Amino acid sequence: MTVDTSIGGLCYRFPQTQCSVVADLGSPDPALRSSACEKVVAAYWKPAYKHVRLRWKTSNEDAKDLVQSFFTCALDKAFFRDFDQARGTFRTYLRTCLDRFVAKENRAARRRKRGGGITLVPLDFESAERELALAAPAVEDCFEKEWVRALFELAVTTLRQRCHSDGRKLQFSVFERYDLTGERITYGQLASEFGVASSTITNYLAAMRRDLRRIVLENLRQITSGDKEFRREARAVLGIEI
Repeated sequence: MTVDTSIGGLCYRFPQTQCSVVADLGSPDPALRSSACEKVVAAYWKPAYKHVRLRWKTSNEDAKDLVQSFFTCALDKAFFRDFDQARGTFRTYLRTCLDRFVAKENRAARRRKRGGGITLVPLDFESAERELALAAPAVEDCFEKEWVRALFELAVTTLRQRCHSDGRKLQFSVFERYDLTGERITYGQLASEFGVASSTITNYLAAMRRDLRRIVLENLRQITSGDKEFRREARAVLGIEI
């Protein structure tokens, strides 16, 4: 999937409806902590997996166990409770926690299945392996690049679901065909393929890009600790000032 992080132009709004889940990671309420951790897992498991594979030179099976164990332990032992947004971004803190966890794990512990009450989102490790085989990012910036990629993958999935549920399948299909396949195609060709006017294609793409950007910002708002970090990460991910 190829997504231009600047899509949609410069029209954007600060997402007011989404609250940060970072604070809930250290909550004394297990249910609240579990819910927050699941959302963080959804955004970070693939960057974490690829980072472990490349940075620590582990096998794919060891990396799977390490990542699953890391997020389970993060919930059980409140790894993220000490995060201080004044000292950096949450993604940097999470990566530091991950590296410390891997450094302390021994081979026997890596293969141990752990409980703890967290219901992880399905982790498609096979897709992560295929992506690594196609183009493995440099070790030094793997985590950051894959984190951005994961944000957009989550946003595309959400956009697809919303479009399919509210009668905009055609709009999403046009967007998917033009922006996500990486195939070079003109608006005129799309108009002919989908049986609509070229101006309609323009409108569909503008609307989908705008919605995708909004979803990215909504997700980003959830997994950052406050306004300052959110604005900083929005600038890093989308190149925009909010």
